[in-house]
Amino acid sequence: MKKGVLTSSLALTLTLAITSCSGGSGGGQAAAGDEDRLAELAVTTPAAVGELESATWNLPFGEPASLDPILAFNYPENTVVANICEGLMMIQPDYSVAPNLAESFETQDGQTYVYQLRQGVTFWDGSPMTAQDVVYSLNRHVDPEEGSYWSSDAVSGNIASIEATAETEVTVTLKTADWTFNSYMATPMGVVVSEEHRKATGEAYGTPQGGVMCTGPFSVADWNSGQSITLAKNEAYWNTDRIPKVAKLEIQFIVDPAAISNALVSGAIDGSYDVPLSAVSQLEQAENGQLVLGKSLQMLAIIATGDGPLGDPAVRRALWTATDQDALSATVFEGTARPAVSLVPDGGWSYANDIFSAARAELPGAEADVAKAKEILAEAKADLSETITIVYPSERSYYADMISELARAGKEIGLDVQPQGVPSAQFGAFFSDAEARAGHGAFVTTNYMDVPDPLVFLRTIVQDGGSQNFSGYSNPEVEALLDKAQTTASETERAELTAELEALAMQDMPWLPIVDPAVRLFISDRVTGVPASFAYLYYPWAADLGAAE
Repeated sequence: MKKGVLTSSLALTLTLAITSCSGGSGGGQAAAGDEDRLAELAVTTPAAVGELESATWNLPFGEPASLDPILAFNYPENTVVANICEGLMMIQPDYSVAPNLAESFETQDGQTYVYQLRQGVTFWDGSPMTAQDVVYSLNRHVDPEEGSYWSSDAVSGNIASIEATAETEVTVTLKTADWTFNSYMATPMGVVVSEEHRKATGEAYGTPQGGVMCTGPFSVADWNSGQSITLAKNEAYWNTDRIPKVAKLEIQFIVDPAAISNALVSGAIDGSYDVPLSAVSQLEQAENGQLVLGKSLQMLAIIATGDGPLGDPAVRRALWTATDQDALSATVFEGTARPAVSLVPDGGWSYANDIFSAARAELPGAEADVAKAKEILAEAKADLSETITIVYPSERSYYADMISELARAGKEIGLDVQPQGVPSAQFGAFFSDAEARAGHGAFVTTNYMDVPDPLVFLRTIVQDGGSQNFSGYSNPEVEALLDKAQTTASETERAELTAELEALAMQDMPWLPIVDPAVRLFISDRVTGVPASFAYLYYPWAADLGAAE
């Protein structure tokens, strides 16, 4: 999702797009209890009460391409890396951000961040984590030779210096103040690896042959390429409150929806995040476990390219207003998603809840309103006779079903909307190559927030040159708000500015938000303890896994 690394990191959105929701049944209506079950999404599962010699999990998005933390920019990589490598800060299941490898941090001006490092932390090989390891690890995102997928103008491009200012102290100085910076230290941007091991391993780093060297609660015991990764409990883990309860965890790479469902129902696999939509009904009736809907940071959207009728904000708002998102939530998402009313996923914040909740309530609702849509469309200046193509990976009919609803809505208000399937390899270029997008009105994405901060996420979409601004959207008022919010110390004032930004973004709508899906977690009755929230992508979820009784 970051500018300048999309050629390498397009796998993020691509993998999400073609695997995260592998074809809902598309039939039936929303269950009577759907609204109730989405009202209180789970944050955690009941705490484990015992230890296990072994457990199994699944990565429904396939095998990680690498375990190098700076390349952890996708579901498979992050789900594993979160358990083996750690950052200076850590996102908790409730989305709060807490000190981790840094015992504390301080900033007076939002421009200089001083991190006091935790003492007594060792890598798996027993060598101590030093301030130099931290400096080296953070600088990897700045070094173009390393090719970090997390490199971006907004974050790493704003770093002026990273220095060890004492034996257990590291100071990061930014070029301009950014009060959101510390939250990135809870993502792979803040992960610490052994400098000695990284340099010794060379090009094999992060691969089954080279591995990594980190400080986390698990180490990599085996990587059977194409089959599974086995993690082993780190007996010398520094955080005695989070020593794993599972001695060995085998993480498999089953991607076929039917095979995933069968493995979970039969007990061959103990659990999985983001189970396929086509498996929801079966898993809800499973006798050996339960399907848990968790608090998410995800959203599904249509990204306008800037070409054709969708290049006109009035056309985007009109099509969105005419679309029946309730029907999409109930059928395609099997009642496990809410209609989206904002470019910020529902609940995607860890501060100023009253401000963000109130602002969200003031946004236009997502209910389909054809009459209103026609009024909005009357303001359009684009040639409305031109066909609007929305591109999706042809391997996933799920997206075609969704775009069919947009086509139906478009027809009602006089727009010709057509789905266009392309092979997944070709589809990936839409996230990295402007020429690939040329001539197409839009393409689909299943996206997520890196950190629970609306300002950070909106910045990627609406900032001039933002990493996810694929249409060249630019608004001077938006730019002014972004600059002011980023440099505002008060969380309350920053939230108020961000709420203004959110409203402007929904007025111009460079993306059409469609639904906010819940995390779909299935766990067998023999295990429990893992977080149910989307924090699992950066939190060591497997360290909480254990016996249910």
